[in-house]
Amino acid sequence: MTHLIALIDGSGYSQSVCDLTRWAAERTAASVELMHILGRRSAGSEPADLSGNLKLGARTALLQELADLDEQKAKLDLKRGRLLLEEAKAALEDGKISTVTTKLRHGDLIESIAEFEGTADLILIGKRGEASDFAKLHLGSNLERVVRSATKPVLVASRAFKPINKFLIAFDGGESVMKAVRHIASGKLFTGLACVLLCVGKPNNDLQEKLDDAAALLRKVGYDVDASFETGDPEDVIKNRIETDGIDLLVMGAYGHSRIRNLIIGSTTTEMVRSCHVPVMMFR
Repeated sequence: MTHLIALIDGSGYSQSVCDLTRWAAERTAASVELMHILGRRSAGSEPADLSGNLKLGARTALLQELADLDEQKAKLDLKRGRLLLEEAKAALEDGKISTVTTKLRHGDLIESIAEFEGTADLILIGKRGEASDFAKLHLGSNLERVVRSATKPVLVASRAFKPINKFLIAFDGGESVMKAVRHIASGKLFTGLACVLLCVGKPNNDLQEKLDDAAALLRKVGYDVDASFETGDPEDVIKNRIETDGIDLLVMGAYGHSRIRNLIIGSTTTEMVRSCHVPVMMFR
């Protein structure tokens, strides 16, 4: 791993994103690019048509005042974005990271990621953004969009960072989780950490063989792997193992079913990210 992209906003998760980014960069000797995206102006920000209520002179003056306020808000958003990036950069440079750059962009978040992720090995983002409802535990509106569109692994920061010593791979035998296993085996990010390889469901010959192969690959490169099956509801079983085994980070495949299916019966991916109090690393 040589380059990380960390998405920074003004939410309460920005500090945790910085802490998680520092952890990942120090373990992999990676450079870091901090990115803050200023969204495009929405059509709803256009001044209202007041022609039926005001005389021409008053209407013109009011529309000009609204335009001036809109321009001032855009300038303040730009200034705030620069300050957020400067603070995040200063926090990272206090550590052992030698190369930290910043990028302030106007436009769509997904388009910006698509433009720059080609040089990155990992994308980091907070679980919730500035507009999310903490009381209802809603996920950030951009999180699913990022995970579904990104071609690189996405590491989602939890509310507060804590040292990572043990990780759990939610194993289902699918291509996305096998991609995760190969990524971990060939990289430095998880080196030296204890690994739990958990498959939720009834064992069969095919799945047992895949689990054994995954465990063997990780053990071959030095990981201490606890591989097992467990029956029950995947969300409940995984959350329970995270709590009882002292898991510090969850690795899983992301959104393995269609968006239509997720709308009807929900998504294990969304539920795990929403309810787990540890960072989640996802692979598509």
